[in-house]
Amino acid sequence: MHIIDDLTAAFSKLPGIGPRQARRFVYHLLDCPAGERDALARLIQNISGSISQCSSCMRFADNAKPLCSYCKDISRDPAVLAVIEKDQDLIAFEKTHEFKGHYFVLGGTLTLSGKNRVREKDFDRVIKDKISKGLSEVILALAATTEGEMTTDYLKDRLLPYRDTLTISVLGRGLATGSELEYADKETLSNAYRNRKIT
Repeated sequence: MHIIDDLTAAFSKLPGIGPRQARRFVYHLLDCPAGERDALARLIQNISGSISQCSSCMRFADNAKPLCSYCKDISRDPAVLAVIEKDQDLIAFEKTHEFKGHYFVLGGTLTLSGKNRVREKDFDRVIKDKISKGLSEVILALAATTEGEMTTDYLKDRLLPYRDTLTISVLGRGLATGSELEYADKETLSNAYRNRKIT
């Protein structure tokens, strides 16, 4: 049972996965044909070589060296930047078909305990670079949670030196308090984007 326990512990480290669900994953893999398990193992082994991080938006994508497909797309508006928590939020934003600007993925939100970190150095670098290329609005598009609001306030402070250059806005309250962008339906997220507020 040692390997089963080790695999269960490994799956339990995935976001949103508890021990009971993790153990179900393990037994599902045991029921799968060996070929399926081998294919999954190869995908996990090859992820580092196949996926890279975009140097501008910081999202993970296929062939993102140095820029991902969104950052290379010249049809996107360089004047607007949406700052989001995670890669899944970018996917949610794209489903709305409303937003045509660029993104920056923070990689998390700050917490009261101070355990979480965000990519503040990359954020500062990207903001300076994008201002030189015509950036005029930064949308702080974070979850309507305590952590999201705390991170929004932190980023507003980091953007203070650019207040003469940039408009800073936040999503409108189409999002229910406590909700995450990743799980918002596209109509709700579209309304939150269209009704964003200047701060």
